[in-house]
Amino acid sequence: MHLKTMKCNPFCLIASLGDPDIFNSPVERTSFEELFHAFDSNVTFQYFKSFRRARINFTDAMAAAEARAKLHKSDFNGREVRLCFAKSVHIGSPRLEPPKPDKQFLLSPPPSPPVGWEQSKDTTPVLNYDLLCAITRLGQGEKYELQPGTPTTPSVVVHVCESDQDSSGNEDMMGGQRPHPKIIQTRRPEYTSSVMH
Repeated sequence: MHLKTMKCNPFCLIASLGDPDIFNSPVERTSFEELFHAFDSNVTFQYFKSFRRARINFTDAMAAAEARAKLHKSDFNGREVRLCFAKSVHIGSPRLEPPKPDKQFLLSPPPSPPVGWEQSKDTTPVLNYDLLCAITRLGQGEKYELQPGTPTTPSVVVHVCESDQDSSGNEDMMGGQRPHPKIIQTRRPEYTSSVMH
């Protein structure tokens, strides 16, 4: 909401009333209204009990100014009456606009994606055809070195496993249990200290 201007209304006064009897007693209210009828015979009143305020509407701006000049901080039934001009607030738009959706999609959970957002498509998986071709050429028990070792890194080697048909005869000999394959440990490269003394 954008406030364009806030200016005084020269025809209306707001009275701050400390005496709560004005809102309940018609006699007190009549004596309060007679103070302003002396300046304008067509003056009207609106009372706001919960705010302890009264709005006084004049038909002439000069009468409202004269009433404010003479009655501001005056005494009414032992209490001070304060008067000020009512303020008119002019709002830029006649209706309340929704907030701009600049960063709404960052909230959790996001209400909606931002304008123009598109879901990214998954890329096709990268296949190493050289590796697949080399593995198909290998026989049982052979190995293929993917990456040769260096002094600081181990080599990466692919070993082709035995087929289930060859190991089925061994299962009969072991009483129905398959022997666990032997895991060959990769030797750690030699450590060379690079710290200079």
